Amino acid sequence: MRKTLFSVCLIAGALVPSACQSGGSSKAEGGDREVAAVVNGGKISVADVERVTAQQSRGQENQLSQLELAAARLEALDGLVTQEVLYQRAQKENLNPSDEDITQAIQQRKQANGMTEEAFQSYLKETNQTEPQLRGDVRKQLAIQKLQDKLSAQLKVQEREVEDYFRANPQQFIARPGVAVSAIIIDPADNQMKFDAKGEIPAEQKVKEVYARLRGGADFATIARQQSEDESALRAGDLGYILQEQFPNLPQQGLPAQLGPQLMSMKEGDITNPVKDQRGRWFIFKLTGKRTEARELTLNDPEVRKQISDAILNQRKQLVNAALLSRARDDAKVENYLAQRMLENPNTFGVLRPVPAKVASPSPGATASPTPAASPTASASPAAK
Repeated sequence: MRKTLFSVCLIAGALVPSACQSGGSSKAEGGDREVAAVVNGGKISVADVERVTAQQSRGQENQLSQLELAAARLEALDGLVTQEVLYQRAQKENLNPSDEDITQAIQQRKQANGMTEEAFQSYLKETNQTEPQLRGDVRKQLAIQKLQDKLSAQLKVQEREVEDYFRANPQQFIARPGVAVSAIIIDPADNQMKFDAKGEIPAEQKVKEVYARLRGGADFATIARQQSEDESALRAGDLGYILQEQFPNLPQQGLPAQLGPQLMSMKEGDITNPVKDQRGRWFIFKLTGKRTEARELTLNDPEVRKQISDAILNQRKQLVNAALLSRARDDAKVENYLAQRMLENPNTFGVLRPVPAKVASPSPGATASPTPAASPTASASPAAK
């Protein structure tokens, strides 16, 4: 998770076409092999494509076959073109973030992951990027978010729509028995987090100290944000609602088998003793909610109305974002030189740089799969609580 946090990302809800528009041969660029594409005159470098390819393959690009590497480069470039098209659109509407906004966004992400400055610099080195490059990526992401938020602000959900959805999907609004649970997880592995416990003895000592603080009245959510060595720390330790019928599957989810029955016997607000799993990780669980029998939910429950409204709104946001990208791509002049080189050299995939000598054998029938489009009609199924 840490290595992908600051990576150039495809915009959530955007429809990503399977190929960029091609506006001419790579020779038109004067033989410049360091340019992968040009969007309305703005160049996307081969170096950026290589960097994003490495990030998306989590540093395992050396294990890719020549065919897989070519497909990964096309996918990375398509994401960069998508980002550039939307960023230029945001610029036209003067939706640029300030330098302070960028600094604050980076700091928030570092803090959310418990990253020290040393770990942050290590991350930059591992992902082969400089801080100015990172700031440039974040600038574009924030500008695009402003553009999407501007459109989303116009969306409204009527009460009649909420009621119609509720009547059409009664099976979704039955509250079933189960537990709502949060956790603090201490992992002896090297997680490069701010308060990382490395090794079995430090992890055991840390969990004892955390447990003592909780027994002394410390706030569970606050401790989880600060001390938990798991991505759930971003949600104050919240693991969500676990249905009673799912208890037998807890080991497959990396949770102790006895957790479900134990929590069902506890009172809301209680915490468990530290529990160690087979991987050596320590858990402290808190029961934040419990339901012992099924009951039908009604529209009188404000949370039900909110869940339905949010689901409908999210569907519309996805559709609007897809339409935004489609229109922005139609209006843009995109010259995809990387794709053109592959067409000119189909047997070598237009390789821009030497492929590592030791690569995995290509899978029979492997093809370059474009990034799937986000469905504008994704299921809107509010979780019953």
